[in-house]
Amino acid sequence: MPEDESLGALVAQASHHISTLVRSEIELAKAELKFDAKRVGMAAGMFGAAAFMGHLCLILASFAIAYGLVALGLATWLAFTIVTVFYLLVAGLLVFVGYRRLKGLTGMKRTMRSLRGLSGPEEAEEPLPETAGVPAMAGEAPAPPPYTGPTAGQVGAHRESIRDVP
Repeated sequence: MPEDESLGALVAQASHHISTLVRSEIELAKAELKFDAKRVGMAAGMFGAAAFMGHLCLILASFAIAYGLVALGLATWLAFTIVTVFYLLVAGLLVFVGYRRLKGLTGMKRTMRSLRGLSGPEEAEEPLPETAGVPAMAGEAPAPPPYTGPTAGQVGAHRESIRDVP
């Protein structure tokens, strides 16, 4: 029973809960950053593939296809223009797909939601301010606000498991 526990035991329990919460938050942030880093890597690879394909195709295959069109009876300038436009469309499509991949990044939504939940239920819906912790004037630090966060028993109760999310 909590009434029978000593103050030292309660402080040790609170300390354990806080360190567990901090470790869990760090692991969640690492998992979300790893996921976002993979998506950025894939998108960068697509941009690189688009540039590489555009370069090689315009230099090497363009001549063969354009001269094939000339052999079919088109004017030389028209054949080379058709080939160039075709490869530009392919490169543009790859850039579009890469851009769409970057647009779908999550931005650590679950970590931010978890941090908002720590501030209390009445403030949980408000977004975190962009300038939190930035002094108003150079050299002057604002006074920290009084602590209104959860008690030791509430720490971690709002968390969702990262293993349950697909």
